[in-house]
Amino acid sequence: MSDVAAQKTGVPAQKGKAPAAPGARRALELNFVCKTRRLGVLFIILLLILWEFVAVSNPSLNTTFPRMSAILTIWGQLIVSGELFSQLIPSMLRMFGGYFIGVLIGVILGLLMGSVRFFYNLLEPITELLRPIPSPAYLPVVILFLGIDDEMKIFMIAFASLFPVLLNTYSGVRSVDPIQIQTAKTFGVAGFKLLWKVILPAASPYIFTGMRVSLAVALIVMVLSEMVAASSGIGYFILNAQRGFKIREMFAGILTLAVVGYVLNYLFLVIESRILKWHYGYTQHQRN
Repeated sequence: MSDVAAQKTGVPAQKGKAPAAPGARRALELNFVCKTRRLGVLFIILLLILWEFVAVSNPSLNTTFPRMSAILTIWGQLIVSGELFSQLIPSMLRMFGGYFIGVLIGVILGLLMGSVRFFYNLLEPITELLRPIPSPAYLPVVILFLGIDDEMKIFMIAFASLFPVLLNTYSGVRSVDPIQIQTAKTFGVAGFKLLWKVILPAASPYIFTGMRVSLAVALIVMVLSEMVAASSGIGYFILNAQRGFKIREMFAGILTLAVVGYVLNYLFLVIESRILKWHYGYTQHQRN
């Protein structure tokens, strides 16, 4: 409505858009929450509140099912005292030691099996023979040969981390477009140079997928091996707290593992997005 019309009718002129109705504003806010990770965060908070409510409503369960507020309190005390970090550091050293060994061997074997038929025929049967066996089944044998020290734990973590990386690397190599390989060979790229400059970059999204899966596997096997035989580490801490009937400390250790797993996965995704930035850019371009 113009200023002249407003003067004639006595209705003030409207400048800009009218403010949204409260109901519409709440609908927009709800839609924004549902399309972001805030919904997942709210769901976690709701579960923690439900935990607290159940524990408060049933005091008889407090010995085995303590209140979440009590768990968070003891968790904070363990962090401030440094006890959790003193247990977590040796665990992380073992985990990453075994993880990187497993990843390195898995990538090398996957590249060889995917590129050279001889290595595929040689290694495929033993890979499919060993892969389905659960990692804990190897523990008695590994303890016989390596004892119960860090060597056993690192070997178990490396062995469990190996197969997801190997299989994904092999799949990545086999999925490389043959036209890319033939084009590279036309320009004189062959042998190790072909593997390094063409096949490995093309297979890298598959390799990172295997590495992400192996990261979770490494964390699981690390905790398991520490629960079986260890005098330090977060797995030992959790089992020792359970044996001493320190239930709040036990849940605090489990909560620590949940946070560590989330942080490791987040950092991995950040590193992956930076290294494979070219891949995601190309994929987005293809979709558009």
